[in-house]
This record gives sequence, structure tokens and C-alpha cells, in this order.
Amino acid sequence: MASDEQQQPAAERPRKSQRVYRTEAIAVMWDASVCINSHQCVNALPQVFRPEARPWVQVDAASADEIARAVARCPSGALHFERLDGGAREEVPEEATVSPQPNGPLYVRGRMRILSADGSLLREDYRMALCRCGQSNKKPFCDGSHRDAGFEAD
Repeated sequence: MASDEQQQPAAERPRKSQRVYRTEAIAVMWDASVCINSHQCVNALPQVFRPEARPWVQVDAASADEIARAVARCPSGALHFERLDGGAREEVPEEATVSPQPNGPLYVRGRMRILSADGSLLREDYRMALCRCGQSNKKPFCDGSHRDAGFEAD
């Protein structure tokens, strides 16, 4: 019989660098190690995602549905959610897509496994941001270094 962790989608498994913010309706998981500070969550719900506050996620400041929609916009997969009230789970695209961002990373959507050169699993998720500027300290993942590097895509 498979363990709970094996049955749980990889994107929802707790990571060492992860924090969880919850209400009775929703749990929001944030993994700082993969956050690229795109601020898409902040732009979507500034009353919930407040980088200057501690804790920075005010999960009781909006409805579970609003929070779920904002979290699903996170391009790096640093944010995920679990509905505790029976609400809908995030839809994972059946087909993987890769979208280059203007002068930025590659946004990957769909179930994806990233392996190291030796074949070991680096990350399994359905939202990721991959480096294409070559400056990231977390390669192959983006860490936002393209901004300081002045990266310009061809």
C-alpha cells in the first residue's frame, strides 16, 4: 500500500522551506526556495499577499475562492493551495506548455519532472519558472536574477 506522501500530488507535499497559512476553508503553502517574486499574487490580492507584513500571507482577508484563483496565478509554483472546505482543486493542464517571458524566465505549466544530470529528481510540479538568463543561483530554476543582470531575450 502506498504511503500518504506517495498518493499526494508532488506539488502539495510539504517541503523543508515551506510555510503553511490556513483557515477552516483553505490552506496556502508557500515555498520560499522557489519564489521568484513575480508579485502576481500581490497584484491579484494585495490584502492577502502583503510582502511587508509578518506573516506575509493574510489568509483570512479574502474568500477561499479568491485566494485559490490568486494562488493558481503563481508562475513559479512557490504558492499552492489545498481546499479544506471541499472546494475545487487547482486544475492541472493535461498538456505541458512552455512560455518564454519577455526578458525573463520560461514559465512551464502542466505535470513536469525536472531531473538532474545524474537522473535524480530535482522537482516535480505543475507550475515552474525555469532560468534562461544563465544567472540564477538555483539553476535550472529562475531566482529572479534576470532583473539585476539586465537580461534581454533575443
